[in-house]
This record gives sequence, C-alpha cells and structure tokens, in this order.
Amino acid sequence: MEPPEDVSPLVEGDAAVIEESLDHPEAFAALYDRYAPAIHRYAARRLGSGAADDITADTFLAAFRARARFDPGRTSARPWLYGIAANLIGRHRRAEVRGLRALARTGVDPVAHSWVDEADDRIAAQAAHAPLAGALAQLATGDRHVLLLVAWADLTYAEVAEALGIPVGTVRSRLSRARRKVREAVGSDPHSPHDAPEAATHG
Repeated sequence: MEPPEDVSPLVEGDAAVIEESLDHPEAFAALYDRYAPAIHRYAARRLGSGAADDITADTFLAAFRARARFDPGRTSARPWLYGIAANLIGRHRRAEVRGLRALARTGVDPVAHSWVDEADDRIAAQAAHAPLAGALAQLATGDRHVLLLVAWADLTYAEVAEALGIPVGTVRSRLSRARRKVREAVGSDPHSPHDAPEAATHG
C-alpha cells in the first residue's frame, strides 16, 4: 500500500522514530530495520563477518542508549550510526591491520573472503589484491575511516564529517592523503561517485 502523499521521505523519518522511541522504546526497532543490513556489510568488509555481528549489535545498542542526545534537526540517522560503528571498529584497529597485513603477505585471509563476497563496487573488488590490502594497513586509522566511509559506506563528504565529528576540510585532506598512498601502492584511485558533486557542493 502506498503511503499518503504527506508522509515525509524515509530519511526524514529518522528523527521522528527516535523521538517516538523515547516514550515507546520498541519504536527504535524501525531504525534497526532500516540501517542494520548496511552497517553489517560495512563492518564485515573491514573486520570479517564474525566481528560484524558484534559491531552491528553494539552500534544499535549504543545508539539506543544515546538516542535522547540525537539532534532532531538531522534529516537522517545514517551518518550518526556509521560514526558509532566506525568508533567501535576503531577499537579493533589491531585486528583490522593484522588481517590486512596477512592478506598483503599471503593473499589469503578470512576478511578477504568477506570482501570478495561483497564485491559490488570497485574498491571492494580490488580489496582482494595484496597491494591494496597493504596500502590500507599502512593508513592511519582516521584516514582509513574516511576512505572506507566514502568508498564502502557511500557517504558524502558532509556525511563523513558528521559521522566522525570533523570538519569537511579535514575529510578532504584525509581522503586526499589516503588516496595518494593507495595510488602509490596499486596504481589506481578508488574513488566515489560523490566526488564530482561534492567538489561542486563543498568547493
């Protein structure tokens, strides 16, 4: 059944869902249904499918506990949720780097398998290549967060800035630095379809 014409678009409904959940906690499940699959895919690409289950559960638990602090002026909870997930993934930095280095060294790693399974964009497909894995392992955590939020989570520069709590200019500088290192390692630039519009929007 089609929703009435005066119903707000899905992304504009996130704040309303969160506000309703303050009095009716079960309403928060709608946010989980909307975003959990994408958060799980992103976590699986970075840490493997096993860790992704915990990252996803912990992301929504943390979001539920912090929902009263969500800015109702935001049109979407997506950057907020990815920011929580990125923070949780950051706590597994050593495991992520270990997996990337293992892939770079041997070409075989459980995390690589999850990347190949989810190879529905260029960087995910290329992640099975040892040089790219090595380059990602060498990135600073903040630079890796920015690169992969753009390339794998498909966030715009503004959304990455919101997710990580940093200025858009910092997103640009981190992304530029990360891309330079990746280009040096694999001879190509994993870019996002958001590049052109973002350059126009934020330039």
